[in-house]
Amino acid sequence: MDLLIPKFGLIFWTLLAFIIVFIILRKFAWGPILNSLNQREKNIADSLETAQRVRAEMAELKSENEELLALAREERAEILKEARDIKEKIIGDAKEQAKAEAAKIVAEAQEAINVQKMAAITDVKNEVGKMVIEVTEKILRRELSTPQAQEEHIKSLVDEVKLN
Repeated sequence: MDLLIPKFGLIFWTLLAFIIVFIILRKFAWGPILNSLNQREKNIADSLETAQRVRAEMAELKSENEELLALAREERAEILKEARDIKEKIIGDAKEQAKAEAAKIVAEAQEAINVQKMAAITDVKNEVGKMVIEVTEKILRRELSTPQAQEEHIKSLVDEVKLN
């Protein structure tokens, strides 16, 4: 039981050793330990602040990126619309030009056909006229081969001229 109840000397020396160790630790260990704890707390607070600032910047960049994407999509749609309009205009102009060229070619062809038709008709008339003259000449030579036939023919022509 003596072991359970400490004596005054033991308590004194234990208390003295504790106080000496406490003073030494306070003087040499607690300062650096508290400084490193304060430094660590400051670093953690700075890191949290930096993380929040970065998170805010990321959110801002994300919203800017979304705005840029929306703007790019609008510009793309506008460019595509303009390209379609230009394509349709070019196609329409080409169609109109082709129609005008076709009408011009058809008109020139019709004019050429008319000219050739008139030339052919003139040639046919000339040929028919030549044939009529040749046939008439041959008939007249045969019928007017005698002087008496020539006189009768001249009298009939004179009578016709008088009647007209």
